[in-house]
Amino acid sequence: MAHDVPPGAVLKAGDLRVVKVAADSGVVPVSRRRSVLGRLVRTPLVAGSLLAPHQVGARADFPPMGFSQVALAVEAGGAPPDLSMGERVALLPGPASEGAGVEVTGTDAVPDPVVVGTVTSVEAPVSAGGPRVVTVLVETGAARRAAGLESPRVVVLPAQGREAP
Repeated sequence: MAHDVPPGAVLKAGDLRVVKVAADSGVVPVSRRRSVLGRLVRTPLVAGSLLAPHQVGARADFPPMGFSQVALAVEAGGAPPDLSMGERVALLPGPASEGAGVEVTGTDAVPDPVVVGTVTSVEAPVSAGGPRVVTVLVETGAARRAAGLESPRVVVLPAQGREAP
């Protein structure tokens, strides 16, 4: 992929770039490039990734069954500045607001269980210093917990594995 492409977008020639890989199947070969152009993107496509035939189709199948997207207003400092689509993240509550009389200690600092998901989009702040909207794909059962986080913090996790803060 030449750049990030969201689900539901129509795949265009400029979205693709040709790379050499040592794979015979599972990716769209350059000879079949025309067969995917003009089709709907079914899942978020990340810049630099390889395109698989099932990632485009007649309709967008996103979010997949059992998953929901949650949009969070993340204040400056609440996520890495280079946060991007496709990253695996944990969603945590931010610090208690000053003067609220709430003390955050030990296990109170992390929701149980931690909400883990995949970033599907990151929007720039509307105004300087304002919050960014970060949209994350999470299991539907965790969507309400994620949406209810106050002053959410986004922590990038390793791409593989089950580690969570």
